Amino acid sequence: MQDSIFIGLDVHKATIAVAVAAEERGGEVRHWGTVPHRPDHVRKLVDKLSAVGGKLHFCYEAGPCGYGLHRQLVELGHDSTVVAPSLIPVKAGDRVKTDRRDAVMLAKLHRAGELTAVWVPDAAHEAMRDLVRARATAMRVTGKARQHLQGFLLRHSRVYPGKKGWTVAYRRWLTTVRFDHPAQQIVFQDYVDAVTDAEARVAKLTEQIAELLPDWDLAPVVEAVQAMRGVGFIVAVTVVAEVGDFHRFDNPRQLMAYLGLTPSEHSSGATVRRGGITKEGSGLARRALIEGAWSYRMQPRVSRKLHDRLEALPGTVRDIAWKGQLRMCQRYRRLAAAGKPKVVVTTAIAREMVGFIWAIARMVTAVPVRTAGQHA
Repeated sequence: MQDSIFIGLDVHKATIAVAVAAEERGGEVRHWGTVPHRPDHVRKLVDKLSAVGGKLHFCYEAGPCGYGLHRQLVELGHDSTVVAPSLIPVKAGDRVKTDRRDAVMLAKLHRAGELTAVWVPDAAHEAMRDLVRARATAMRVTGKARQHLQGFLLRHSRVYPGKKGWTVAYRRWLTTVRFDHPAQQIVFQDYVDAVTDAEARVAKLTEQIAELLPDWDLAPVVEAVQAMRGVGFIVAVTVVAEVGDFHRFDNPRQLMAYLGLTPSEHSSGATVRRGGITKEGSGLARRALIEGAWSYRMQPRVSRKLHDRLEALPGTVRDIAWKGQLRMCQRYRRLAAAGKPKVVVTTAIAREMVGFIWAIARMVTAVPVRTAGQHA
């Protein structure tokens, strides 16, 4: 039986620091060297390490360099694990950090089994997630552009007399705004054009998501979770793109924790302190769920839009969605009547939404075959 060799990689844009640990506990852990972060050099590194003999187990921290290195190592036939940086054990008194020490620490912890792997999406899923995140970025840019325009108008005492902004009436009012100085009129028009361009970008990306969705293997999940009230197309595709494989969560509480919707806690001895939600994981998915949770403040009902989404779905999915709506509408009223702040109530409802989404998603998808490094 071949011995295993554990390799820690400290990955940067231009370089990769490499450390090697022998299989036996307490065995040698040494810094192997630094190689350029290029596919041909990575291939040479793997060939040299393979020549020593033994099964190679690579690991590196998830970061801005993405999953290209992981995919290359897997294609070369070796085990690769992408590690969650926030869950790496760190000595409180250690104040020295270098690439060399980081690589050695990763190799040592990987050998000890103390590292937590992140789920690595396939190339198609990552591409779809990038598109969803691009739309979210465009939405933030649109919000900033609108804020800049409204701030400019307010500084010059141009106040819209209506009740709500960015309606058809509001946009008609913008066409009537005039300034005495040509420079101010130019600035105003530039702000208006920035808003128009940003909104057009959002609309274009939304259309592209809808066009590409049928070719995505998780399209049935996106359609099924829209049975939930407050989970329209954008919320559904955002949550599914950020979560990916729902089967890697054995129960809904794990998914709630993954999305950062569970309360934080700092207890010691007889003292119990609980705080706000942890806000771990994807902030984009968490915000989408909390926005959708606001719809449960109303009485349970099936609107026309929701009815249209439900028509093509199986009866079991519709039953779960209706059961969830009854439960969450009732809980919203009960928490609000108890005097809880609206933000707390809405967050609690979003947490419950995750449980029903988890049940629906697992119902409409088969259990995938897992490989090393593909769990939570």
